[in-house]
Amino acid sequence: MIEQNIKESAELLKAEKKEETRREKVISTSLFKKRWRKFKSLRRGYYSFLLIVFLYIISFFLPFFINKDALVVKYDGDFYFPVFKYYEASFFGQDRQGEANYRQLKKQFQEDASNNWVLMPLYPYHPNENLLDEMSGSPPHTPSFQHFMGTDDRARDVFSRLVYGFNISISFALVVIAFAYTVGIAIGAMLGFFGGLFDITVQRLIEIWSTLPFLYVMIILSSIVQPNFILLTLILTAFGWMGITYYIRGEFYREKARDYVSAAVAMGAKNRKIIFKHILPNSLTPVISFAPFVIVADISALVALDFLGFGLPPPTPSWGQLISQGMSNIEYWWLVACPLAAIFFTLLSIVFIGEAIREAFDPKVYSRLR
Repeated sequence: MIEQNIKESAELLKAEKKEETRREKVISTSLFKKRWRKFKSLRRGYYSFLLIVFLYIISFFLPFFINKDALVVKYDGDFYFPVFKYYEASFFGQDRQGEANYRQLKKQFQEDASNNWVLMPLYPYHPNENLLDEMSGSPPHTPSFQHFMGTDDRARDVFSRLVYGFNISISFALVVIAFAYTVGIAIGAMLGFFGGLFDITVQRLIEIWSTLPFLYVMIILSSIVQPNFILLTLILTAFGWMGITYYIRGEFYREKARDYVSAAVAMGAKNRKIIFKHILPNSLTPVISFAPFVIVADISALVALDFLGFGLPPPTPSWGQLISQGMSNIEYWWLVACPLAAIFFTLLSIVFIGEAIREAFDPKVYSRLR
């Protein structure tokens, strides 16, 4: 009887320890893990996030999948890799000027029935390649098995231009948001932390700067210099940092009144340490929550500038330039439908991500005050 009681007590103690361990794990779960778990439970946003990240990573390897240059060429017993190196057409015995045409070279090797062969990418067309010599009739050409989305008015493959344009659009938005957020967070943090006359003065300067018409500035600059990726990034950064400044300023005003900031000041912490180590990590919720929507705005701005002719210089693959062609040639439906579909599904996926992040970072979910 005594042994049975001892065993029951031991089992009860083990059960209590397991329960305590489980509670400690639940209590010690960081806020970021809780938010990430919540974000993963919102399947629409989470799957959209995985899809966009996957497509964006793949887009950096597009020369291996969508390109006019061969991956490998075996010629006279030697192997060549045109995807990494330029070869003249005469090098492979082709009677033409300039770079070798590897699609024709592949057909030539197949007809000769020799040991030479060419390994082409899955989709053997480059976004800036003119295909007039290989296609009959005048461009634009209708979609076909060889060209999934047809060609544009310069006989360039639309599908390859859309895919390469995806990488350019996302990269542009990420670079702009990185610079704009850096400037906006820095200025907003100083305004909220120091306040007073400094806050009032800089706020008035921001209001004056925000009244400048963005489109007129772009027109003036485009008449002076040729817009490029770097110039457009700087211009959109100059006009895009102000929005996040207001949110960070408000967060800093709220957080600097907390007890942990007063304790840090009482312990003699420097302003730089208080700003970056204590207040800023607790003020990033609006930064993360609004980031996907800012990316949508930056992509839309780039598309609009390309459409108006003030964007990236030709022949850069551009969604906006394709839409402009479609509006000029409205009877060629693929020039309108394909880029608009690409923009729609890309921006829709990013909006889904933004909605999921906003819900996952909702402070009411984790607040003790219900």
